[in-house]
Amino acid sequence: MKNFFAKHEAFWKNQTLILSSFFGLLLFLASLLANREATIYATEQAGGSVSDIILSNIPVFNVDPIVNEGALLFFVFVLVMLVLEPRRIAFTLKAAALFVLIRSVFVVLTHIGQFPEHSLLETDALMSPFNVGGDLFFSGHTGLPFLIALIFWKDAVARSISLAASLIFGTAVLLGHLHYSIDVFSAFFITFAIFHLAKRLFLKDYALSCEN
Repeated sequence: MKNFFAKHEAFWKNQTLILSSFFGLLLFLASLLANREATIYATEQAGGSVSDIILSNIPVFNVDPIVNEGALLFFVFVLVMLVLEPRRIAFTLKAAALFVLIRSVFVVLTHIGQFPEHSLLETDALMSPFNVGGDLFFSGHTGLPFLIALIFWKDAVARSISLAASLIFGTAVLLGHLHYSIDVFSAFFITFAIFHLAKRLFLKDYALSCEN
């Protein structure tokens, strides 16, 4: 407990880190707005669906609890981890914002229609703004947990939970036919590149918050 308060005392006394975290929050909120507009555009412009080596050969499963409530639980987990390690807030927010912004560009460029038979998601669920629609490429449910795993890589517990979440969500969106196979498998490679790009763009934040 003393270590917890010491970490927060050091964080709140570091004006540079506080300002950087606030800017990261603004950047993250802006990225969510960009993602919303990209999703609306891609949904309106969506063309026909295509066959898929996995989706075409498995039945549709109801994955609503995993995609919605499961994602919400993971979001709470990330908040807890950031409360426990406040020095990681700035880089995490900026890296996540970069992830969402880059994904928004991919979404605007890709207009493939959703697979015909797919799991129905509750539209009034708390996580509905983040559910897939026309925003197929690449899978955010797969990529974001993997990004968190990379950020918290030196923390064995956070890394393991985040990797497990990425695999579970990736499997779920495939079983629910919510994403094509390429959306899920490419997410790992693209996210890995985004993480290293974030390290270069936000080098000071990474050095202050993520390195021992």
